[in-house]
Amino acid sequence: MIVLLVTASLAADVGGYVRVMTRPDLEGGDGRLGYWNLYGRLLNEGPYAALELRQGLLSRKPGSLAPWTDVHARIEGGTVQGADAGNGSLAYLRLSHLYAQAGNLGLQDVTWRMGTLESNFGDLGLYDMRLAQVLTDTVGAQARYQTPGLELTLGLGDAGWTIKGADYNTVLSGGVTARVNVANHLEIGGGAQGWVEPMVLGNRFAPHVTPGVDYEDYLRGEVVEQFVRDNPGELINFPNPEPTDANSWKVVGYLGFGGFGPVKWNSLYVNYALLHPLGRVTETYDGQDVDVYIHDLTDERTQLNIGDELHLSLVEDKWDLVLGGLYGDYQDADNDLAPSDADRTFMSAIARTQVYLSPVVHLLVESSIAQETSHNGNTWRTHQDSVFASDDGVADTRGLEYGDAAERVTWQGKGGVVLNPLGPGIYTRPSLRILYGVQYSTQNNAFGNSFVETVDEYNDFGNVERHWHNVLALEAEAWF
Repeated sequence: MIVLLVTASLAADVGGYVRVMTRPDLEGGDGRLGYWNLYGRLLNEGPYAALELRQGLLSRKPGSLAPWTDVHARIEGGTVQGADAGNGSLAYLRLSHLYAQAGNLGLQDVTWRMGTLESNFGDLGLYDMRLAQVLTDTVGAQARYQTPGLELTLGLGDAGWTIKGADYNTVLSGGVTARVNVANHLEIGGGAQGWVEPMVLGNRFAPHVTPGVDYEDYLRGEVVEQFVRDNPGELINFPNPEPTDANSWKVVGYLGFGGFGPVKWNSLYVNYALLHPLGRVTETYDGQDVDVYIHDLTDERTQLNIGDELHLSLVEDKWDLVLGGLYGDYQDADNDLAPSDADRTFMSAIARTQVYLSPVVHLLVESSIAQETSHNGNTWRTHQDSVFASDDGVADTRGLEYGDAAERVTWQGKGGVVLNPLGPGIYTRPSLRILYGVQYSTQNNAFGNSFVETVDEYNDFGNVERHWHNVLALEAEAWF
C-alpha cells in the first residue's frame, strides 16, 4: 500500500503521435494512392496512433550527480474507427516499448536501460523510414554514454521472440553505435548488430536443415510430394532434420551536416545486412503435416539500403524544399528461379516543397518517381490480360512467374493546402491537410483494391485496366 501511494504521487509525462485521414476512393481502391512508401509516405500510409508514457521514479536534478530513474512505455497501432479495415479495434494495438532506465549509477553521463532496446540515428522523413538503427528487436540491457559531442551505445539481449514468434528459440543479440557531433554542423555515426541462434539438440524450433531439398520443390510447396514420387510408399522415411546454428548481422552508417546557407540539414543513412535464416515450413501430404526445415535455403539473403534527405530553406519562413532519395539492392543467392521481394532492386526520388502563404496557411506540392526491378524474371502484370503473356524472363510452364514485366515504374504527384497552427515548417505539427494525389504506374491497378484478376470466362465482374489512380484526402497529423 505504501508503494502504491508513493507511485501515485509522482508526476507522469505523456506524449505521442496521431495520424488520421479519410480518402474516398471512387476507383475501387482502399484509400491509399499506391502500394508502399517507396513513393513517399504522403497518401501511402494509413491511420496510426502512438502513446508514450514516462513515469519518473527519482527525478533528475540539473547539474547534479545524484542518481535518477524512470520507466517508459509505448502503446501504438495502425487503425482508427471508420478510417481503415481494423475499425479502431484495440486488437491492433501493441505494447512496443517497455523499459526502465537510470543514470549516475557510478558512471557519469551513462544511462542504463533494462527492457526493450533501440538505438537509431534519425528518420528519413519523406519515406517514414529508419535505415540506420539497431537493437529494435531486442530485449535486454543497454548502456549509453552521452555528452554534447559524443554518444556511445552498447546493448545485449535476446531477439528470439521478435524473429521467431510462436516458434521461439533464443537468438542472442548484441549491438553497438557511436556518433560524433562537431559544432552542431556535422555528425558522423556508425554501428553494427549481430545475431546468434545456437544449435539446441532436441528443440524443434531451433535451427535445422532438412537434407536433400530442391529449391524449386520448396518454392512450389512440393518437397514431400516429390519425395514420395521418388520413394513410393516411404513417407515414413522422410529425412529427419539435422541440427545446425544460425547467424546474421547488420552494419549501419550515418552522415549529417547543415546549419549553413540554405541547408538546414542533410541526412545520409545506409545499412547492409545478412538476414537471419528462416526456420521451417509445413507441407500437407495425404492428410499428414510434415515440417521442412529451410535454414540452408534462406541463409544467403542480403539487403543494402541507402537513403538521403536534404532540407533547404530557399526563403526563410516563406519557402522550404526537401529532396529525398532511396536505393535498395536485395539479393538472395539461393534463389535463381522465381521473382521475390528478397531478390530485387529499387530506387526512388522525391521532391516536396512548401510555400508559406501566411504563418498558418501553406501550399504543399510533392512529386516522386520510382523504379523497381526483379532479378528473376517477370513479377508484375502490365495489362488486364497479362496472365496470357507470362512467357519471358525465367521460362517455366508451371508458373513461377507472376506477370509479364520484370520492371515497375511509378510516378506520383500530390498537392494541396496545409494548415499549421504552430507556424512554418515542413515537419511542423500539428498539420491539417487537404490534398489531391495522382499516380501513374506501368503495372495495372498498382494500388490496394478488390478487383478480380482472373480472366476466367465465369468471372462475374470482368477485368479492369487502369494505370492512373486518383485520391482526394482530408488528413490530420500531430505530435503532442
